[in-house]
Amino acid sequence: MKVYVSADIEGCTGVVTWKQCGAPDGTHPDWAFARRMMTHDVNAAIRGARAGGATEIVVKDSHNVSLNLLIDELEPGVELISGSRPGPDGMMEGIDDSFDRCFLVGYHGMAGTQEGVMEHTISGRVHRLWVNGVETGEMGLSAFAAGQYGVPLVFASSDDKGCAEAMGLVPGIETAVTKFGMGRFMARLRHPSVVGSEIEAGARRAMGLDLAPVVFEGIAAVRIEFNRGEEVDQASELAGWTRVGNYVIEQEFGDWASAHVGIRRAISFAGM
Repeated sequence: MKVYVSADIEGCTGVVTWKQCGAPDGTHPDWAFARRMMTHDVNAAIRGARAGGATEIVVKDSHNVSLNLLIDELEPGVELISGSRPGPDGMMEGIDDSFDRCFLVGYHGMAGTQEGVMEHTISGRVHRLWVNGVETGEMGLSAFAAGQYGVPLVFASSDDKGCAEAMGLVPGIETAVTKFGMGRFMARLRHPSVVGSEIEAGARRAMGLDLAPVVFEGIAAVRIEFNRGEEVDQASELAGWTRVGNYVIEQEFGDWASAHVGIRRAISFAGM
């Protein structure tokens, strides 16, 4: 079986602040620690997937500029998608209908998740995001991206709040709790040896699940609430968006693929 792993960093073992996991730009002094923990969690998922029957694994580095995972420290035999460019599938670039299972490793709760560690949705500019009236975060966006290719989401690792979000999104999904959120920048951390074992065991069990892909059908009515009016000034310049008050833009899309591109483009423009 062929497995696609999308890896973020905020939900990984031992990480509680952006000073640890921001970007490789010299302003995040503990980034080396965070990328080591990200690699630790991804490797545990790889071992579990293989124990459950995976014969081919592709890992997508999906945090920031996607230069976090070091391929020489990953389990042998996997392929790594590293680096960044604009693309239609965002954190799921490289997935297609040849994959049988999808894992989300190190993801985090959506913007507004109470006591979720570093909770956000794509960018700190986003206050809340709705799709067809349902609040949606990065897990939902990634699950829909996988679903359009018929690939089921079967495993997620995150803090306890993120795992609860994953279980609400995909009933029956296997999860592994990396830490217990106590606030945006505080958590009760679990030791890497414990988390690694639980990720590996959960990933192995996930390979045996028979879950349906999260398929988005019909019109996607998107509503994005930003934190500042000037962010909406920028985003609302894009064609198709309607401004609703000072902080909100709305648009309807004919399918999930166009909605996903539209969401990410609007959030990007908001920061210009």
